[in-house]
Amino acid sequence: MVLTQAQLAQFDRDGYLVVEDFFTKEKAEELKKEARQLLSDFTLDDHPMTQFSTGSGPSKEHIGDKYFLESGDKVHFFFEEGAFDDKGQLKIPKERAINKIGHALHALHPVFHDLSVNSTISTMARQLGFKSPKLLQSMLIFKQPYIGGAVPSHQDSSFLYTDPLSAVGFWFAIEDCTANNGCLSFIPGSHKDSPITRRFVKNFHGSGTTFVGDSELKVDESRYVTKEVTSGTLVLIHGSIIHKSAPNLSDKSRYIYTFHVVEGEARYPADNWLQPTPEMPFTSI
Repeated sequence: MVLTQAQLAQFDRDGYLVVEDFFTKEKAEELKKEARQLLSDFTLDDHPMTQFSTGSGPSKEHIGDKYFLESGDKVHFFFEEGAFDDKGQLKIPKERAINKIGHALHALHPVFHDLSVNSTISTMARQLGFKSPKLLQSMLIFKQPYIGGAVPSHQDSSFLYTDPLSAVGFWFAIEDCTANNGCLSFIPGSHKDSPITRRFVKNFHGSGTTFVGDSELKVDESRYVTKEVTSGTLVLIHGSIIHKSAPNLSDKSRYIYTFHVVEGEARYPADNWLQPTPEMPFTSI
């Protein structure tokens, strides 16, 4: 058994679970080294300068929609919204301008594959109730010093919708995550009283992606609980819990790795933004 009954009960009650010391500080340093190598090796040649937006603020569309939509079986690089000046030129070195690398690190990068696809993760998924767990949407997410953007209130199942709902996020802290550099905040128990009424889908009437359903989440900010964690921590995130993260206004970076698991026996709609391909179906664990 990986998770105790008390931990499973806490996850059911709160909608998230902090598992401290899930991996070692040495492993965290190895993951950080690999992340930095990816940033260093990344080239701007033939890149559409795609910026990642969670749908808040004036820039709600992805620049380079094809690059984003076809990233499910690739390793693509997405910039912070504030990385470019008015002339489209990078304001800072590329290594500090990337918001995210995704979305198939678990399949294409050996080190992140080993962290993602193993007996411990498989056992944990089944303890959480999965019958046929499928792994998808693996990402390195960076909140670089001074530029790392805020992520507004959201629910992960809005982005990875299944019927019935099933998504769970596995979120690995590669560095210490504090209130100053953009750690997670949750509304405990909101997965039980906040249905999924908004979805992020492919835009079949145009290009790229769009939100359908209700407008942006309206939440009681006073209910939020901030969860600072140290490197080596795993956070499990229910697909319906409302959570967010603040911008990084500090001089410390905040590197994390994450992926999601959905139920393979559930219906996975064809309009979800992320789709399996014949070459790379969702990974069974």
